[in-house]
Amino acid sequence: MAEHDTPENELEDPNLHGENVEADLPAPHHEPEVHALEDEADFVGASEESYEDEEGDDTAVSQTGLRRGDLLEGTVIKTSPTEIAVNLGEHGEGIINSRELERLTPATLQNLDEGTPVLVYVLTPANSNGQPVLSISRALEESDWRTAEEYLDNRKVYNGKVAGYNKGGLIVRFGRLRGFVPASQISPERRDRAAGDSPEERWGSMLGDGIDVKVVELKRSRNRLILSELAAVREAREQQKTRLLDELNVGDHRKGYVTSLTDFGAFVNLGGADGLVHLTEMSWQHVTHPSEMLKIGQEVEVEVISIDRPNRRIGLSMRRLEDDPWNKVENQYVKGQLIQASITKLTKFGAFARLVDHPEIEGLIHVSELSEHRVRHPREVVSKGDVLTLRIIKIDRQQRRLGLSLKQVDSEEYMDIDWNLSDKD
Repeated sequence: MAEHDTPENELEDPNLHGENVEADLPAPHHEPEVHALEDEADFVGASEESYEDEEGDDTAVSQTGLRRGDLLEGTVIKTSPTEIAVNLGEHGEGIINSRELERLTPATLQNLDEGTPVLVYVLTPANSNGQPVLSISRALEESDWRTAEEYLDNRKVYNGKVAGYNKGGLIVRFGRLRGFVPASQISPERRDRAAGDSPEERWGSMLGDGIDVKVVELKRSRNRLILSELAAVREAREQQKTRLLDELNVGDHRKGYVTSLTDFGAFVNLGGADGLVHLTEMSWQHVTHPSEMLKIGQEVEVEVISIDRPNRRIGLSMRRLEDDPWNKVENQYVKGQLIQASITKLTKFGAFARLVDHPEIEGLIHVSELSEHRVRHPREVVSKGDVLTLRIIKIDRQQRRLGLSLKQVDSEEYMDIDWNLSDKD
């Protein structure tokens, strides 16, 4: 987008706070509806003055080849206090008259030397002398409107600054136009900073702040330019997520921070995208709810265990960064060995018990292994929290399953094993 001179003179608008509209800004064909906003009411985004049609023949297209509203590149060929002549190439010579010159700031006028390239807007294809009547300030506004349309069509993010505010939200410069960001379209982070009853209390400290916005509504007939910081933030996050998904690989180790906790796991931001640490991937020990281990904002290290790029999902694990406790099971335990375990959960088919020496390991006492007698439900024999001596009757490293028995603790079948293990002790 082309940069324009910043005019020096400004118009006062009692309903707007912060930077006001410059005196040389052109206006739409009607008076704008500038007012303090109670909510997301209409906002006029451009300039303050209205243009009156120049005298002349708007139908003189055949002679000049121009139409009202054409935007052209020209060259200044002659200047005077009351008029500037511009070479329009094949369209001949046009003029910028005194009425237009009065709208321009001294800084802009000083740059209009002979030979200077200039962007002009055709106000009238031909005046009474057959010359096109031109406007520089209207050209700059027209250029900005076209740029805004391009940003809307291409969903591009615009980098601007907070130039003012009113009751309804923030004013952001879009070139020489004013765009309005309604309060509902301001990012949550910025809204968190807004406190107080008056607009100045809420928004005053934000004047001059950089702000990324997207054009979400543009109605030139009503001089309406609505912007959204919220949409820009979402766009930025989506772009960050896309970049992250492209660079991530399964097996990568990353640091991130916890953004939310749910019953099924925790979401961790990896710097542009959230991945899920499922409840079963948090620890080798049993975890009932993520809040037992984590809190929002906590920094954690994770391993990437799955990437679903079409659905933009990332699977993470915390427990895989820890030593696998099943390696200890193979090294320290054998089938038939007696161990101490604590009952953690009762189900219809049996009771789960956590090893006292290695609480990250749980085994199952099937209901048929609770007693020599028929047991309808484990609660007839054990209770949650009981610490019992149990016998290991099955070790399945591949399936990560440990079978335990209460009824076989005193079984003669394992007498030799008990004897040999007691000798080692």
